[in-house]
Amino acid sequence: MPQRNVDLAQNLPQPGEEPTGEPTFILPDPEPLPEDPLPSLPPPEELLPTPEVPTLPGQPPEGVPELIQVDRYEVQGSTIFDEAELAEATAPFTGSVTFTELLQARAAVTRLYTDNGYLTSGALIPPQTVEDNVVIIQVVEGRLEDIDIEGNRRLNDSYIRSRLRLAGRTPLNVPRLLEGLQLLQLDPLLETISADLQAGVDPGTNRLVVSVAEADSFSLTLNLDNERSPSVGSVQRGVTIEELNLTGLGDRALFEYTNTDGSNSIDASYRVPFNPRNGTIELSFGLGDSDVIEEPFDVLEIDSDSRYYELAVRQPLFQSPTQEFALDFAFSRQESQTELGIADIGPFPLSPGADDEGRTRISALRFGQDWVQRSSLHVLAGRSQFNVGVDLFDPTINENAPDSRFFSWRGQGQWVRLLGRDTLLFVRGDVQLTGDSLPSFEQIGLGGQATVRGYRQNELLTDNGALISAEVRIPVLRVPAVDGILQVAPFVEGGVGWNNDTPDPDPNSLVGLGLGLLWRMGENFTARFDWGIPLVDTDTGGNSWQEDGFYFSIRYSPF
Repeated sequence: MPQRNVDLAQNLPQPGEEPTGEPTFILPDPEPLPEDPLPSLPPPEELLPTPEVPTLPGQPPEGVPELIQVDRYEVQGSTIFDEAELAEATAPFTGSVTFTELLQARAAVTRLYTDNGYLTSGALIPPQTVEDNVVIIQVVEGRLEDIDIEGNRRLNDSYIRSRLRLAGRTPLNVPRLLEGLQLLQLDPLLETISADLQAGVDPGTNRLVVSVAEADSFSLTLNLDNERSPSVGSVQRGVTIEELNLTGLGDRALFEYTNTDGSNSIDASYRVPFNPRNGTIELSFGLGDSDVIEEPFDVLEIDSDSRYYELAVRQPLFQSPTQEFALDFAFSRQESQTELGIADIGPFPLSPGADDEGRTRISALRFGQDWVQRSSLHVLAGRSQFNVGVDLFDPTINENAPDSRFFSWRGQGQWVRLLGRDTLLFVRGDVQLTGDSLPSFEQIGLGGQATVRGYRQNELLTDNGALISAEVRIPVLRVPAVDGILQVAPFVEGGVGWNNDTPDPDPNSLVGLGLGLLWRMGENFTARFDWGIPLVDTDTGGNSWQEDGFYFSIRYSPF
């Protein structure tokens, strides 16, 4: 689930306008959808050399004549194929057959397994007395006897072993096991992984010897950008500390501090996997304090304190190296309170739906679905989320104004296409629909670097909204000495927003186009500068870089 930082709202009137708007509080957009194409995976033979097909013992039954009448074969021990499939495989070897043809029937059953990836399974003809012209063929299905892990330092053996046990469940399917190794190769906790499938003690058993090299799980990121609202200071400083393997369980801990001239916020989260299918439980928490510093409203000394809590469970239902589909369920709680410092007024309702003390409390259940498909040339990703406000833990309940009783749906999609070396096309969309008047926590914002460039952050804040954006990134300079690349990024994007029970903003649509410059140096430093030209005049009258259409973002990870 995305982190949820609470921010001071954007719908204050602009300088020169009548103060008809009110400050409100919003959550940021969800985490970006995946945009990196599938990285190159090692050749399958490097991850898992092809095992030899076992030769299972077989001997002619006692007293077998030169020819034997076989009406059918009874295949025992098969858990994969039904009687019809096995009968079809052995049908050519019925009637009056030689012992050589009996062995061919056995080989046909073995081939049925190996052709379907069960390379360590096989069939044999046990000693028997043929009765009623029925010959018994015994199947020995391959299984993993044990999994040995080598090379890991902090990551628990159980993290790797449980995932390979799932991929290598009985009967052992080698392509499925290879897919499990590829998923681990894509796991950010591992740098490399390789395996050797060795013969076990008993027929049909194998030992899997796995060698891994762990990736660096700790990161520190410093960032500087102007992505916040000018009402609290658009220039934002931040530091993010992340550990992907805190206790060896593959559990992730994150701490983030951000600051502007008028705000401070802290976000923390802890996520732990609870099954080998990468199901996770995550607890998130955040605190924020914001002061309006933008003229002429700074004289009101508007202050906001806010906090949020969220408990989320996410479970992939399908995972492969190229696709994933997952469901998530979450309960979130968001609270805020506004005060006016002028004349010592104190707590005061400034946001629609706030009570007499300026408090807004929202409890909500959220049900999300996300899907991603990757290849070496493209990424196609989508996310859907249903949000239901609930009457739990004393939320804000009003007769008419927006409150904690609401229902909304938000859908997002993104397509990234590799057009050439380091040349990428990005197309993305975002839509929110509801039949209710939403508290500002839940409204959709348009305007700013992440949505429609050329406008200030969250120029529009409405119940419903839609966004479409397209961008092409084209390399113009490479500096191999520092692993650097400079890209230009022309873009065009637009959005529209509308309300249900309150008047729509005027104008209620934004369209912008422009050009970005991106500089990336290795994996640790990125810088971006965008210039957006608004095609719909909103006459904000502000003097920040955002209102002039300029945005910047710098990210540096020293380690």
